[in-house]
Amino acid sequence: VRLQVQNVEKPLYRGTFHCFQSIIKQESAFGLYKGIGSPMMGLTFINALVFGVQGNTLRALGKDTPLNQFLAGSAAGAIQCVICCPMELAKTRMQLQGTGEYKLKSKNYKNSLDCLIKIYQKEGLRGINRGMVSTFIRETPSFGFYFLTYDCMTRYLGCEAEDSYVIPKLLFSGGMSGIVSWLSTYPMDVIKSRLQADGVGGVTQYNGILDCIRKSYHEEGWRVFTRGLTSTLLRAFPVNAATFATVTVFLMYMKSEDNLPECEPGPVIHQPSSL
Repeated sequence: VRLQVQNVEKPLYRGTFHCFQSIIKQESAFGLYKGIGSPMMGLTFINALVFGVQGNTLRALGKDTPLNQFLAGSAAGAIQCVICCPMELAKTRMQLQGTGEYKLKSKNYKNSLDCLIKIYQKEGLRGINRGMVSTFIRETPSFGFYFLTYDCMTRYLGCEAEDSYVIPKLLFSGGMSGIVSWLSTYPMDVIKSRLQADGVGGVTQYNGILDCIRKSYHEEGWRVFTRGLTSTLLRAFPVNAATFATVTVFLMYMKSEDNLPECEPGPVIHQPSSL
């Protein structure tokens, strides 16, 4: 977020690692965890929605084909925007608060919840949902590629329940799925971050998505749409490797125990195999 929204005329950070070092040096290690409250509150519900909707949509579509995997993932991505957009708005605002300050001189927001409450009091529901359209445009195809890549990777690697290397294979498949999903719509993530950060400090720069794209490209060129990509990919692999592997192994275990015989696991590969 810091890399995506920084002023190109007076940049604070030269790149991912310089940003990382600067935050620790200027704001202590706790600076790296600014805005963590928002994901902690929202990610549980987001993952529940994503995997639940994807699994049910895939069943409703009938056949497990690559196209249906993409459509089911896209449906899941679209629905979770309802939670994702306000969550990322609070995260973005909290991460930009007190940039470069070891001790905040003045806090606009005490925490993520306080941030959302104050935005709501000032701007109403429209303020809470700032960046919703750009989030929707980013998340819908992104989650389609997310589940499609995971399905293709696990099939290609031959992930079987009795395979002694099934966990590393699932971790690798999940990590690659995360990378592909972010690469597929990353430019829109830059726009979303800029729109959600717009207005911090009382100055509004953009009138909407197209205006943000036009001004960003005009001022910084095409490279603006790749700002922060390195740090995003470094985060995406381990996060999504852990997410997919955990969900898949848990559903495999539950199915083997016949505790949830009616539950067809969404992310698990639907193919003639023990998995």
